[in-house]
Formats: sequence, C-alpha cells, structure tokens
Amino acid sequence: MQTIVKRREDAPDGFFEAEAAGLAWLAAAGAVRTVGVAVVSPGRIELERVDEARPDRTAAAAFGSALARTHAAGARAFGSPPDGWDGPLFIGRRPLPVASEPTWGAFYARDRVLPYLEIAEEVGNTTATEGRLVRTALDAVAAGAFDDGEPPARIHGDLWNGNVLWSPDGIVLIDPAAHGGHRETDLAMLDLFGCPFLDDVLAAYDAAAPLRPGWRERIPLHQLHPLAVHAAGHGRGYGIALAAAAEAVSELARRMRE
Repeated sequence: MQTIVKRREDAPDGFFEAEAAGLAWLAAAGAVRTVGVAVVSPGRIELERVDEARPDRTAAAAFGSALARTHAAGARAFGSPPDGWDGPLFIGRRPLPVASEPTWGAFYARDRVLPYLEIAEEVGNTTATEGRLVRTALDAVAAGAFDDGEPPARIHGDLWNGNVLWSPDGIVLIDPAAHGGHRETDLAMLDLFGCPFLDDVLAAYDAAAPLRPGWRERIPLHQLHPLAVHAAGHGRGYGIALAAAAEAVSELARRMRE
C-alpha cells in the first residue's frame, strides 16, 4: 500500500489519534469507504494514498446510499466520540467539544455553534448585532424547536468537498470530525461547500433512508455549525453568512409555532 504522511509538530495531545479513531469508527459501519491508516503516533499519521478519478453520477449515487448506511450505524449519544476513543475531538485544528446528550438541540446549540460564535466575535468576524441574531436562533434550537426524535447518527462531522475523494473505486472519505450527531448536518455541509453531482448523492441517500419532510428548509439550521467554525478563523464573510443562516432558522422556528 502506498502511503502519505501528515505531520504537525505542534499537534495537541490526541490530535492524529482522534483522526484515526474517527476513520476506524466510520469504516466499522461497513458502508462508506474511509482512507486506511497505516501508522499513527503523536504528531504524525501515515495514511493510504488514494488515486484520483473524475467525479461521476454512478459514484455519487453509490456514495449517497453508503452514507445513509453509515449514519444508520448510530452513536451512543449526541456529541459522543467514536467507540473506544476517550480522548479529545477536533474539527480542523480547533477542539470539538465532547458531549453525551440525549436530545439534539441542546447539544447542537451549546457544543457545535456557541463555542465558535464566541471566538468569531472575539476576532471581529461576527459583529455584536450578528451575534445576537445567532443567539436568538440558538435559543429556539436549544429549547427543542427542531428536535425530531431521530437517534444519534454516526456522522463524519466535517463533510465538505475537500474531504470527499473521488477514486477509481468510488468515494473515499478523509479527515473526519466523527461523532454522534444529526444526519442532516453532514448533508448540509456537502451543500454548503459544494459537491459534484450533489443531487445524485441526495437522491440516493433519500431512497436508502428517507429524509423527513422539510429537510431542505432545515439546511441553514445544520449549516450554523460549519459557518460558525469558519467564522472563527476564516474571515468576515463567514460571519455574515452565519447571521443570514441564523435569521432563516429563526424565521423557520416562527413559522413552526404558528
């Protein structure tokens, strides 16, 4: 097996080990293929080299169906880490809070949006007015406005297009922030950052595990997390987008109350 090596001299404790644990946990579902781990040690991970291929509709549909099965493999709780891993979690280079919540809304507001909103405000990528808009939306989320009774899904957690590799044998996932979450969050992240043949991915997913009515309206809800993460470190534009998504969430919550 040909491999590549990633190193980070300043890696916090458990950084690459968490990545390896997430890849193994996703792979254990027996559905979506994840990149193989050859060796992992503090500050270093050696991974299978994945040959590239042109995206196509067949691979996209196969990915959508497999992702549904991976999500269905489940997790212990919302915010729970991969089975067998009791160390820290990360999204990119930022810590990702570990939790064990029975309901999604409280977990999502507290542990997936608010920590990064606070950083975005500190660095000036989100204004005070925008922060209030986001907190208003989070109040509705935390109160359970969007809780739907779905069990925790086994999600990738950082499923933007850069972590979706197209190979001759289909899609291979890399760099997870794997944890127990809501399955719509992975799909919303694919939508946010673009994915070739996304309509084919979503159609195959929905055929394998039908999504609840209104899921397209809830895309901004599930994009609050990645937008907050990016607003914390990738510029003012993400702070503006975060506030716009929060306004859409608050409007949806208002319509649901009527």
